[in-house]
Amino acid sequence: MKDFLNKIICGDCIKVLGKVNEPFADLIFADPPFNIGYKYDRYNDNLKKEKYIAWTKEWMAACKKVLKPAGSFYIAIGDDYAANVRIIGDKIGLHLRNWIIWHYSFGQHTKQKFARSHTHIFYFVNDEKKFTFNDFAVRIPSGRQLIYSDKRANSKGRIPDDVWAEFSRVCGTFKERQGWHPCQMPENLLQRIIAVSSNPGDCVLDPFSGSGTTAAAARRLGRNFAGIEISKVYVRQSIKRLESLKKQKSQNLFLDIKELNELKRLSVDMNLPAQRIAGDKTLLNLFVNQLSVRLNTQKKLDTQSVLPVLMDCKIDDNSKK
Repeated sequence: MKDFLNKIICGDCIKVLGKVNEPFADLIFADPPFNIGYKYDRYNDNLKKEKYIAWTKEWMAACKKVLKPAGSFYIAIGDDYAANVRIIGDKIGLHLRNWIIWHYSFGQHTKQKFARSHTHIFYFVNDEKKFTFNDFAVRIPSGRQLIYSDKRANSKGRIPDDVWAEFSRVCGTFKERQGWHPCQMPENLLQRIIAVSSNPGDCVLDPFSGSGTTAAAARRLGRNFAGIEISKVYVRQSIKRLESLKKQKSQNLFLDIKELNELKRLSVDMNLPAQRIAGDKTLLNLFVNQLSVRLNTQKKLDTQSVLPVLMDCKIDDNSKK
């Protein structure tokens, strides 16, 4: 395991993981090539259907082998092979908990069919009864709280639906965009998965590390990461990205780096402008309460510490140039 921990290894994930003798990953997130013709540095994204399906079964089995007994396994995939991933998951002994749809803005425009604006994310576990699911880490205020001020509402909020529309695709004009990689997942989406399905100190594996987003999200949340990437160029650039995160510290007088990260993540998950939250006393109280729930500590935040941060941190513009 020491060979993997907090490293991005250059190599083929099937071959690299094939040499591992015992499970080490608490959580795996995989965003493989979709076989739709993207131009990657070292991979041909245009295989014959049968070959692609066989390859999918190979890498999924290699990942299953290194997943701990109570581990979780998320796979992002497009329409063309979603059914195959679902069936392969069954065949290799994974248990499906959710079939998530990530619906995003800035979809791919088409001329002769409806524009594609979603990706499938399968949420599997190794053991259907024993797994990590930190509900507190992803809860958001419910409609009963936000709209109806219903006193019967759960004060801890609700768990998000299985259609995720809070996360835009990472477009070329976004600050988050790593210009050297053609296909990049939004870091906030990865943070949701990592926060709910792993604990601090756990190991998060990405067998198709790409732009290093999974590793970056894991580092922000205090998890260990392990990445595998076939392109030397992508590995080198990802390491630079991760090095820059080491230098990040909270410059805020009110919140530490963990609290600040959770504040930004909650603002995105609630899909509300920070300025609107800051300007509405009821919303602000709900926001602060939800933030305290997410931090899962005895420390209770108050509006006086959160309000200046909301006013200061231009959260709404965090993704765009």
